[in-house]
Amino acid sequence: MREQTKQRFRFPGRQGGRRRAAPAAAAVAVGVMTMGALVPPAAFAAAGPDTVQQGLNALLASDGVPAALASVQDRDGRTRTYTAGVGDVATGSKVPRDGHVRVGSNTKTFTAVVVLQLVGEGRIDLDAPVDTYLRGVVRGEGIDGRRITVRHLLQQTSGLPNYSTYLGDDVRYYAPRELLDIALQHKAESAPGKKWKYSNTNYVLAGLIVEEVTGRSLAEEMDRRIIQRIGLRHTYFPDRGDATVRGPHPKGYYRSSATAPLTDVTEIDPSWGWAAGQLISTNSDLNRFFSALLAGRLLPEDQLTEMRGATRPADETFGPGARYGLGLVSKPLPCGDGLYWGHGGSFPGYETRGGATDDGRAANVAVTMQLNDEASRARVDRVVDTALCNR
Repeated sequence: MREQTKQRFRFPGRQGGRRRAAPAAAAVAVGVMTMGALVPPAAFAAAGPDTVQQGLNALLASDGVPAALASVQDRDGRTRTYTAGVGDVATGSKVPRDGHVRVGSNTKTFTAVVVLQLVGEGRIDLDAPVDTYLRGVVRGEGIDGRRITVRHLLQQTSGLPNYSTYLGDDVRYYAPRELLDIALQHKAESAPGKKWKYSNTNYVLAGLIVEEVTGRSLAEEMDRRIIQRIGLRHTYFPDRGDATVRGPHPKGYYRSSATAPLTDVTEIDPSWGWAAGQLISTNSDLNRFFSALLAGRLLPEDQLTEMRGATRPADETFGPGARYGLGLVSKPLPCGDGLYWGHGGSFPGYETRGGATDDGRAANVAVTMQLNDEASRARVDRVVDTALCNR
């Protein structure tokens, strides 16, 4: 692995969030690579002008993203993949169909699934204090691991400060405990259970609990319990020191302002995201994951009910009508056709949005530039809405 040059950015304090960007060092993705050739999913025919393709084309014009990719699954399981723009602005090369991207905070849903599987096995208690598993580790100003439960972590109601808000702009390797220690240097944002507030620290702690309980790495557990189990052939958790994106992929870009030039940030150390956002995947694999989750293929009924139940309003972070469960976000479809469930993610170079419905529809959209304003993210959300409402 060649040494990476120092990279400096402005990263959002919340992965997947909608507030103003704040300085922070970067990364978000998880899993051990499961090999397999990239095979485009079977396509289905679209009648008339394809509104999804039109939506992707519009993102290039409205937000200046170099490329946009989408994968859409209809109720019968038929899938269509889309691309727009260029995969490399220097060469003008084509966008790889269903290319690999850094999927940011979609990783949180994977982490939550592993925790809930362990709950179903009787190895973790959702309502047990964090101190049950990490004794004496979580202490700080207004912070006490004896009062914060595992449920608080997954639901984003712990009151823990968000470590990524306080990271510097020097991209390097961060150990998970180092990320936690950064958060614990700052006072609690609220008492446990009192307020919903998005914090990557919650999911770093959840990942540490998984490792403590199982005696194996979080990446190994995700790979065994999710990635291999449902055949996610293009999803993996980068190894330590691996700053590359394996497999066919469009390059990811950063722009400090609307008038600034694009900077290629495809290669970057993703360790600061860890359990909160280190995974690399494809739109089609995300569709498969969220569809399998909702269909009960990853969790027992009781744990899936917990994941989707007792949601908290999350409009500030995920847009109008959004509600946060245990690592899973519900959003209403504007066509009045119920809810879809997903998460979304923001990572230097990439932005992803999407999810699945209970009747088998799924859609995920990625763009090759991190979006730092609410209006741009809302336009990506609208492409997802269009895909799900029209299928």
